[in-house]
Amino acid sequence: MSERLKTGDTAPAFTLPDADGNDVSLADHKGRKVIVYFYPRALTPGCTKQACDFTDNLDLLTAAGYDVIGVSPDKPEKLAKFRDEENLKVTLVGDPTKETLEAYGAFGEKKNYGKTVMGVIRSTIVVDENGKVEHAFYNVRATGHVAKIIKDLGI
Repeated sequence: MSERLKTGDTAPAFTLPDADGNDVSLADHKGRKVIVYFYPRALTPGCTKQACDFTDNLDLLTAAGYDVIGVSPDKPEKLAKFRDEENLKVTLVGDPTKETLEAYGAFGEKKNYGKTVMGVIRSTIVVDENGKVEHAFYNVRATGHVAKIIKDLGI
């Protein structure tokens, strides 16, 4: 199982394809705070709720200096369908190899309907302007999580 990140850790660098197949890197956001959230699968009820919550609050988060990137193991084609069907405004990137998910501690053993399985652990990492972890939230709920982040960040 991958190590979970802690406040003060250096956020692992990544470059992943977005819904249009263009590379998105954490380094592209240097000088801004970034909310990187990890979700199991596009076009599922919980992941849709979470992505819509981030989209609904994107103007507020952006005005407070935060960019938002959603990461899942999905391929760009599925991310594009997800974005278009749900009118999502957040940047969605795919990590089919799960290297970034593992680097962020967002892939490993989890409970699913009472069974222990390997999979994406719904997580949110807030990275500061210098690439350091400001907050690390693991095993978050899809519903209500964005409101909790906004409250915890004092926005």
